[in-house]
Amino acid sequence: MFKKTIARGLTFARRQPLAVRYGIDGILITGGITMAANNNNLFAQRLGAGDFQLSMLQFLPQILMLFLLIPAGLFAGSLKNKRIMITVSLLCAGVFFTLAGSAAFVPIHTVYFFLAFLALANVSNGMYNLSWQGYFPEVVSEDEQALENRNSVITFRARLIMIVNFIVPLSVGAILTAIPSYDGKIAAHQVFYGLAAVMLFSNALHFRKIKATKPATPKRVSFAEIKEATRRMAKNKPFIIFTVMILFFHMTWQADWTLYFIGQANYMHMNELMISMGAVTATAAQLITLKFWSRNNARQGVEKPLAYGMFSLALCPLAMIIGVSLPLGVGPWVFLTIHFMGHLGFANITLNLFQCLLKVVDEEYRSLFISVYTCIITLSNALMPVAGVAVYRAFGGNRQALIYTFAILFFMRVLAGALWLIRCKFSQSEEPQAAN
Repeated sequence: MFKKTIARGLTFARRQPLAVRYGIDGILITGGITMAANNNNLFAQRLGAGDFQLSMLQFLPQILMLFLLIPAGLFAGSLKNKRIMITVSLLCAGVFFTLAGSAAFVPIHTVYFFLAFLALANVSNGMYNLSWQGYFPEVVSEDEQALENRNSVITFRARLIMIVNFIVPLSVGAILTAIPSYDGKIAAHQVFYGLAAVMLFSNALHFRKIKATKPATPKRVSFAEIKEATRRMAKNKPFIIFTVMILFFHMTWQADWTLYFIGQANYMHMNELMISMGAVTATAAQLITLKFWSRNNARQGVEKPLAYGMFSLALCPLAMIIGVSLPLGVGPWVFLTIHFMGHLGFANITLNLFQCLLKVVDEEYRSLFISVYTCIITLSNALMPVAGVAVYRAFGGNRQALIYTFAILFFMRVLAGALWLIRCKFSQSEEPQAAN
C-alpha cells in the first residue's frame, strides 16, 4: 500500500511538475502565514491589546496596502520577470514577522511595536499575493484540455493548503494550551514567528524553480497608457459588475473577523486549542469536499458555484449566534459543528474566485486591473473588521449585541449569494469587452 502510494506520487510528479511546484509553494506560504497569523489576536491580547487594538490587526496592514497596490501593480507589469517581486515579498515578510515576534522584548508601547511590524509583514504578504496572481497566468495554461490547466493546478495546490491548514492550527493550539505559564506562552508565540520566517525564506528559494512559459511583455505604463487602461476599465462592464458583487460579499465576510475572536474568547471561553479547532474544522470541511467541487467546476464552470460558497458561509454567523447562546459546556461544540457545516461549500471560494477574476480582466493591462480590484477589496478589508466591532459596541458591547451583529451578517451573506446568482443568470458574457 505504502509503495503504491509512493509510486502514484512519483508518477503524478512526472506528469504534472507545475502542480507539484505550486503545491510546495502552497505548503510553504500557508504554513508560514498560518503559523505566524493564526494566533495574532491571542499574542496581541497577551501583550495588553484591547478590543480596538485587536481590530487594528486588520485595519493597519490594509490601509498601508492601499498606498502600495497601484504602484506595485504598475511596477509588476514593468518587470521582465515578475518572480523577482514574489521573492522579495517573501523575504520581507519573513524579516518583519521575526521583528513582530520580538515585540515582547520591547518595554514601552509594546502593542504598537507589534502592530507596526505585523502590519509590514502582512503588507509584504499582500505584495506576494498580488505578484503571484500576475505571474500565475504566465506559467499555467487556461486550456481546459491541457493536463496542467489552471483548475487542476489550483485544485492540487488548494488540497495541500487545506492539509497544512488542518495540521498547523491544531498543532499550534495544542502546544499553546499545554504550556501553563504566561512567559512560556509568549516564548512559544515568538518561536512560531521565527519558524514562519524560515518557511517564507525557503519559499523564496523554491520559487526560483517556477518559470513562466508565456511571459507577458514588460510594460512601462505612461500617463497616457494609465488613461487608456482607466478608459477600458470604465467600459468593461463584466469587470465592474464582478468587482461590485465580490466587494459586497467580502464586506459581509470581513466584518466579523475580529468579532469571531471576541465571541470565542470572551463569551464561549474557548482556550487556544478550541480556538484552533475553528480553523481546523473549516479546513476539514473544505478538504472533504474539494474533489467534489473541482469536478463540479468541470461540469458547470467556475461562475455559478461561487454562489454555493457564499450561501454556505451564511451558516457561520448562525454558528456564533447559537454557540454564545448555549451553556459553556455545550456552546463551543455546537459552534464548531455548525461552523464545520458552513465551510462545506467554501472550496468554491478557494477554487473559483481568482479564476472568475481572470475571466473579466483586460489581458493587456492585467496587472493594473488586478491591482485596482485588490485595492478595492483591501479597503473593505481595512474598514469592515473595525465596522463590525463598532456595530457590536453600538448595540451595547455585550453578548446580546454580538448576537444582533451576527444576525445582520447572516442576512447580508444570504443576499450576497442571491445577487451573485442573479449576476450569473443575466450576464451575457464574462469576457472583457473590447475597447472602442
